[in-house]
Amino acid sequence: MRYDLLDLRLFRAVVAEGSITAGAARLHLSLPSASARVRALEHHAGVDLLVRGRRGVRPTPAGQALARHADAVLDELDRLEGAVAGYRRPAGTPLTLLAGSSPMRHLVPRALVSFLSAHPDVDVVARQRRSADTVRLLADGQADLGVVTIDARDAPPPATDHLADDSLVVVGPAGGAPADRPAMSFAEVAEHPLVGLEPDAPLARTLEANLGEHAPVGRYRGRAVDLDTVVDLAEAGVGLAVVPRRVVDPARGLAVCELAEPFARRTLVLRRGARPGPGVEDLAEHLRRAARDATDRAASAPA
Repeated sequence: MRYDLLDLRLFRAVVAEGSITAGAARLHLSLPSASARVRALEHHAGVDLLVRGRRGVRPTPAGQALARHADAVLDELDRLEGAVAGYRRPAGTPLTLLAGSSPMRHLVPRALVSFLSAHPDVDVVARQRRSADTVRLLADGQADLGVVTIDARDAPPPATDHLADDSLVVVGPAGGAPADRPAMSFAEVAEHPLVGLEPDAPLARTLEANLGEHAPVGRYRGRAVDLDTVVDLAEAGVGLAVVPRRVVDPARGLAVCELAEPFARRTLVLRRGARPGPGVEDLAEHLRRAARDATDRAASAPA
């Protein structure tokens, strides 16, 4: 037999009040409607559930069993609804997008332009965070969508979550140390003056975390707040830079080679939060589109 939740709530109220009239009033039902529901419940159960008297009603043994189990079912349903409600986004809450310094350069801005233009009723807050922090904040329900970096040591992502290659390269002026070399280790890079992002930037912290405490300490001649400035400094010969290949314009004629460390083979991927709200998948698609467009532009650029 299939039980209707309203019937269970009504029966519980009738038993608690000792009256069909009072039970109906508690649930804002008319007396005829409530009486019909109780009769239908008894019909489907195939047994009397209430003993009716001049002063009200009382449950039969079968009715007592039904009321007891109805309490358990409805209490569990309330807990279920409460658990789900904890993940429900209030209407009008902006989407929160987290990403590192590399995707924040062009990928995220371009996706935001197209998404916000197409969705005038949805707001987005974009914040720069390290990948490890982004994963934690997504799991905690404090963000809706993240662009995180994984490397060759991680399991490959689903194809639908793959955005772009984000491998790290060494950049210097035309004819500089990286010229005509397939790769340089960070130990070799650190023998030269360096330029990079500020120490708290996601990329700078990623380098520090992966190179370890025994990594050579380089001399940073300049630190900047954005990757464009870092590349400009490297092009000017101020120092070598370690940056994602995707931020280097091949038309500029810079000396570029791979960074030899295993963590340098990186990929940008999408990650979703624990409380996905309206618009999240649309925003994800705009990020994919922006990544595809950037890949197409890089492939068509003159060498």
